Amino acid sequence: MEAEIFLGIDPGSRRTGYAVLSRSGTRFEALALGVLRAEQFEEHARRLQFIFEEIQGLMQQYKPHFCAIETPVYGKDPLAMLKLGRAQAACILALSAGGLEVAEYYPKAVKKSITGNGNAAKEQVAYMLAKLLNLGEEAYPADATDALAVAWCHAMRKDMPGDGHPLKRQGRGHSAWGDFLSGNPDRIIRS
Repeated sequence: MEAEIFLGIDPGSRRTGYAVLSRSGTRFEALALGVLRAEQFEEHARRLQFIFEEIQGLMQQYKPHFCAIETPVYGKDPLAMLKLGRAQAACILALSAGGLEVAEYYPKAVKKSITGNGNAAKEQVAYMLAKLLNLGEEAYPADATDALAVAWCHAMRKDMPGDGHPLKRQGRGHSAWGDFLSGNPDRIIRS
């Protein structure tokens, strides 16, 4: 049985975390964890180009079958959120240019897939991943473990009905929430 390779990405305009996870049956192995550091470039456009090229390099090196990326949901600084969205777009463009479909996950969904708690601290997520994947005592950068969490989340959800990831619309003209409600009419409380 050929191993499935998952590439997880935690995008950032200065630091983008990445992780490569292998799954063979029920056996998982972290093949690579790291951070792409674009902070050496002053110009934002040059940072985006760097991220794009590095993601393409990771794809060539590890040849992932599946890719997933974390989606930012809020921020106090609109300019920072704009830059973060651009970094995410650079990653998605690199992945899709390589012919891969990209799954997107909200941070809470990622945390919940690992700890069972969507509000878990980053340290809890990193601790659980270290135990699940026998990573040992080595301390990895938070951006890298966040990316590993995204890869793990996708590996757990990819075989679920509706592709398993919450950002993809699940039916014709319905949201995932709408599909849930139409599939579970007994759970609707009417007043």
